Amino acid sequence: MTTAELVFSQGTLTLSRPGTGDPTLRAWDAADELLLEEALGAAAGIDEPRILVVDDQFGALALGLSGLSPTIVADSAALPGALANNALLNPAFALSGPVHSWIDPPPGPFDLVVLRIPRQADYLAWLLRWLNGVMADSGVLLAGGMLKHLPAKSVEVFAEAVQTEQVLPARKKARVIRCRKGAANLAGWSNTWKGYAVTGRNGAVEVEALPAVFAREKLDMGSRLLLPHVTNAVSSAEAGYSVLDLACGNGVLGLTALAERGGLQLGFSDVSSQAVLSARLNVEQAFPNANAVFSHCDGVDSDMGAFDLILLNPPFHEGGVVGDHIALRLFEQASRHLKPEGCVLMVGNRHLGYHRSLRRYFSTVEQLDASPKFVVFRAGNR
Repeated sequence: MTTAELVFSQGTLTLSRPGTGDPTLRAWDAADELLLEEALGAAAGIDEPRILVVDDQFGALALGLSGLSPTIVADSAALPGALANNALLNPAFALSGPVHSWIDPPPGPFDLVVLRIPRQADYLAWLLRWLNGVMADSGVLLAGGMLKHLPAKSVEVFAEAVQTEQVLPARKKARVIRCRKGAANLAGWSNTWKGYAVTGRNGAVEVEALPAVFAREKLDMGSRLLLPHVTNAVSSAEAGYSVLDLACGNGVLGLTALAERGGLQLGFSDVSSQAVLSARLNVEQAFPNANAVFSHCDGVDSDMGAFDLILLNPPFHEGGVVGDHIALRLFEQASRHLKPEGCVLMVGNRHLGYHRSLRRYFSTVEQLDASPKFVVFRAGNR
């Protein structure tokens, strides 16, 4: 865990970034600096402003605006832990209230919204339409991000949803956009859900997902390579056999297991609340009587117990950072939630060398399949 100081008009924040020891990776960036500066200035002109912070990364925005008692909502289950850790490092910046997700979004209305612009254009479009429904008529939206991470066609996305008042000059390779409430909303918006069909031995299963979910429009190549091994692993499983779809996304791996063997006990877990909502919808539509639980958490919820089989297609990027640090954390958690005779089936990018890192946590690691870009492994402790 690394720490770095963010100096702004209200003082100095000491912020840590969990999950990595790389000293070059900070818990804040220039977009956070600019957003704090603009937000504090905008709030000064509003009497008792009701403020919403959307998709803060590690707590810089929430803590920097803590004197204004902001409401916090984020897709990522990693934010509450990061925010709690950073609050301990900054006792002068007291923060109260829960961190909401899209499972339990706050109702509004809000006078000022501070938004970290996401990398996905559809998610940005969804956010702006949702915000139009919770902003006060005179409300102000400040949206910011690093220039290299702004989604393609972001100008068009803003123009279609909100009223852009000012595009502030770029500073330190970051930019903030000041907007007013628009007329566009989520009712009838055709891009809220996108999906595809997965065909297995027992027919096709429809899979849909919300905009923040990975590979929501088509089956990704890694999962495609892994799916036959999922089917084989559960084909002879007895009733009550427990399976966890870890980092589940739209739930396609767990759904494939259910399509092959209906009596399974399934767990679905993801750091993204929109992923959890998507997996839940897909299971309810395809297998309404399934014995399934859903968890919005950063890894494996301790209350979920141990599993006979854990399925994993781990993310290899966090924001703009690419690497294996997320996968390593998931491997460690999977090893603690695996039954003695259980196994992990996972697929990963070939260049990340997961055969080496898996051996840190599992006594047996076997390669089952490979393509030019991906490799499938089975790992366990027997």
